[in-house]
Amino acid sequence: MTASASASASASASGSAWAQVPLPQGPYTPRATPLELPARGVPLTSRTVYSAAHVVADPYADTGPDGPAAVDWESTLAFRRHLWSHGLGVAEAMDTAQRGMGLDWPGAAELIRRSAAEARAVGGRIACGVGTDQLPSSSTPTLAEVTSAYEEQLTLAEANGVQPILMASRALARAARGPEDYLAVYAHLLRQSGEPVILHWLGPMFDPALEGYWGSADLDEATDTFLKVIAEHPDKVDGIKISLLDAAREVDVRRRLPSGVRCYTGDDFHYPELIAGDEQGFSHALLGIFDPLGPLAAHAVRVLDTGDADGFRALLDPTVELSRHLFQPSTRFYKTGVVLLAWLAGHQDHFTMVGGLQSARSLPHLAKAYQLADGLGLFPDPELAAHRMRTLLEVQGGTR
Repeated sequence: MTASASASASASASGSAWAQVPLPQGPYTPRATPLELPARGVPLTSRTVYSAAHVVADPYADTGPDGPAAVDWESTLAFRRHLWSHGLGVAEAMDTAQRGMGLDWPGAAELIRRSAAEARAVGGRIACGVGTDQLPSSSTPTLAEVTSAYEEQLTLAEANGVQPILMASRALARAARGPEDYLAVYAHLLRQSGEPVILHWLGPMFDPALEGYWGSADLDEATDTFLKVIAEHPDKVDGIKISLLDAAREVDVRRRLPSGVRCYTGDDFHYPELIAGDEQGFSHALLGIFDPLGPLAAHAVRVLDTGDADGFRALLDPTVELSRHLFQPSTRFYKTGVVLLAWLAGHQDHFTMVGGLQSARSLPHLAKAYQLADGLGLFPDPELAAHRMRTLLEVQGGTR
């Protein structure tokens, strides 16, 4: 019997299959059926869409927050097959995978190798994060050391046939003296890359260590430096991912991009409007929120593929409340809510995260995430999700 069937049978046997869930904010009656979506259709055509995917921890590994990440590889790869089956690309080894927050470089390297092989086996689209997290965080490296670290990871990505995503680097933020150092490091890396890369600008709300990236805390000055990197190497930049939670700035940047360079929105607050676009253009997507929204997001983009922007917005606009909840400050802990929803949806058998990050959000926060996701019909088995949420509340919060 599967975990889902076992939990549903247990709930039914106790007579509590559709009983209210005693959430901290008040009793909640779960919906009886999931959102009905059409069968998985043709590939997405009007937008290129990546989901940044989480990793599944091994809950029985004898390790601690300072030890190496213990990953359940079978469940982790199964979740990527789930995303690919709906037509989404996978953005691998990004911050959603707890890169730098529990997943160290050796773990990330193994994740890239395994996911790349899986992508080749199923014909899935994949890109992966390339950074500098093998450098110690306790010291300030030289620019040469930062460049060398980037090159090591870039080589791994290219050797495994995946498109590189040049991630913002904590080490470079410590080492750089000003915009000219960013320009020099990125120019060297773009010359070295064998194929066009995606440049990633991750704001300090996602990682406080990246404050002042591109050499200035003034976002206008930082934007000018970012765009200068692209303008000087447009043939080596497939696109950019902006994660600043600032829709107006993203629109301004994408209108200033050289022809042929894509903008991949990383804005988990404004993604429906940015993907739908306006008369002057639109954003593609590379989003952490598309981890729990995968099937619904893919369906919405297929609706957009037909030219029905209103239908697309009608499907995705109601999901923004959930996304804003998951990504509320401290934003970098959004991964906890993402993994909770994966567990409630039956994609994994436990709510344990690498680095013990399952404790990073409060019970009221997690309960609200469950309620919003259930209201959207995101759980394939609402009964299983309700049973697991009751269990979590009882184990961590006690009985009332």
